[in-house]
Amino acid sequence: MIALLQRVTSASVSIDGRETASIGTGLLCLIGVQPEDNEDMPRVLLHKILNYRVFSDQQDRMNLSLRDCAGELLLVPQFTLAADTRSGLRPGFSTAAKPDLGAKLFGILYDMASDSDIDCQSGVFGADMQVALVNDGPVTFWLQAN
Repeated sequence: MIALLQRVTSASVSIDGRETASIGTGLLCLIGVQPEDNEDMPRVLLHKILNYRVFSDQQDRMNLSLRDCAGELLLVPQFTLAADTRSGLRPGFSTAAKPDLGAKLFGILYDMASDSDIDCQSGVFGADMQVALVNDGPVTFWLQAN
């Protein structure tokens, strides 16, 4: 599983012109699932997301995690993260998980995040979403569960 983690001051998801999820300061994580991913990976990825130190401490060093800051989390499924872009000018999607596996693993990740001590919201798997964010920094990291 892949997470494109972005530190934000705000982020939201809209579907059909209606806002369906929003957060203030925290992390927006776009989530991709690959065919070889399994049910252990959401736990590993969530641990990284919640504990990755991307927020500044009093010395202005990235030394604090989402948990340390009591920030919010917005998870958004995005199968294009797993696209094959190695050749040509058009992405291939054979490197992305089939929708049933993607939905299942994203659901597990969201359920685990919702059961954590972090305020968590999510986009909708398979929906045409508009994602808005104010990237703080900008700070963006690519994380993988492996």
